[in-house]
Amino acid sequence: MAYWLFKTEPDEFSIDTLRVKGTACWDGIRNYQARNMIRDEMKVGDSVLIYHSSCKQIGVAGMATIIKEAYVDHFQFDIESDYYDAKSDPDNPRWLMVDIEFVEKFKRVLPLSVLKTMPELVEMPLVKRGNRLSVMPVTESEWQAILSRVAR
Repeated sequence: MAYWLFKTEPDEFSIDTLRVKGTACWDGIRNYQARNMIRDEMKVGDSVLIYHSSCKQIGVAGMATIIKEAYVDHFQFDIESDYYDAKSDPDNPRWLMVDIEFVEKFKRVLPLSVLKTMPELVEMPLVKRGNRLSVMPVTESEWQAILSRVAR
């Protein structure tokens, strides 16, 4: 089993949205490095931290599990979608997504400001300057350190 962090803007999709839906596709990934992780590394049963960004309370908000491995993100072919990609070929699609299932919403968001102070996370891409990836791997020790600090 692997561990991941998925960033989302809660105005678009939040841990509460996932809680209500129960399951959802994680779509709209338009970065090749993130796409490659989805394609090559994410597996059913992997655990995911849901991270709220670009909002008032930035930080880790809850957990999910991957329930379906990489498959074609059909929104790349939908001309009315924000995720439409005119250069993507249906015979060789560029973009993929996974399905996730709600596990838990934390009582409080664990803020980025706290994550940055944790010595166990010093090598985590999330706390390093300039990291813009919307999905990123989390080591088991980073996962445990984060879970030890969340309010459950």
